[in-house]
Amino acid sequence: MRICRFGDDRLGVVIGDKVHDVTDIQTEIRAATPYVAICDAVVAALPRYKDRLLEAARKAPGIDLSSVKLLSPVARAPKVVAAPTNYQDHIVEMQPGRDATGNKHTAKIGTDGLFLKAATSLVGPSEGVPVRFPERRTDHELELVVVIGKQCSDVTQDDALDYVAAYSLGLDMTIRGPEDRSFRKSPDGYVVLGPWMVTADEIPDPANVPLELKVNGETRQKTNTSHLIYSVRRLIEFATSFYTLYPGDLIYTGTCAGVGPVKPGDVITLESPLIGRMDVPVRTHQH
Repeated sequence: MRICRFGDDRLGVVIGDKVHDVTDIQTEIRAATPYVAICDAVVAALPRYKDRLLEAARKAPGIDLSSVKLLSPVARAPKVVAAPTNYQDHIVEMQPGRDATGNKHTAKIGTDGLFLKAATSLVGPSEGVPVRFPERRTDHELELVVVIGKQCSDVTQDDALDYVAAYSLGLDMTIRGPEDRSFRKSPDGYVVLGPWMVTADEIPDPANVPLELKVNGETRQKTNTSHLIYSVRRLIEFATSFYTLYPGDLIYTGTCAGVGPVKPGDVITLESPLIGRMDVPVRTHQH
């Protein structure tokens, strides 16, 4: 099942090129969720409500996807966890930059760990990326994103996929510079998620997901998650050795070679045949 948020915080089920409005169920779920709950209420409720969502979608009239503004499919992510340098070809392409700055440290996921991006920087494709500092280089980073479905800690790789609710496409936007990584990656709009989330049953093997990114129609990044250094299973194991994960937590799994700069006016297109496609406009930050 493909679940989206659109318009003014409406919930939809995507079937073909139509979205079917099931916002009444979202309202019911949220009303039943305690204010103090650490989760995204809809993601947490998916196991109980999946059949009802499908039934409601079949009864609701379809709206053309092309006519709606897609928001982040996860409304309230408690954490955005991200993997650095998780493709070998990306490590190689970044080496000249380290050499030029005299930075001898070669970042590796196993020794550098994971990092956090601000959940307040999470947006959907229609909202676009507001470039905060146009005089500095801002890069796109294409990633598969894991949506956690159940609270978990100290998870083994064997059990890791039991805690996944869905998958999505993501952009880890990055300002290049000397500041701390999380600082440069957390301006408003620098975590893009979409176009919807695809429930885990539709992607039984997250170690074989093709991904592609284009800027203004030109392919810049193209890979498959089979090339990840730390697989989705290993990332969940690694993350939960430090954190408790909650429903709606997002794991950005890392980017491949082909990272490059964007500027206001560009359009970034992300696509996977197993998930879908989204076009993300790049714009100027408004004060």
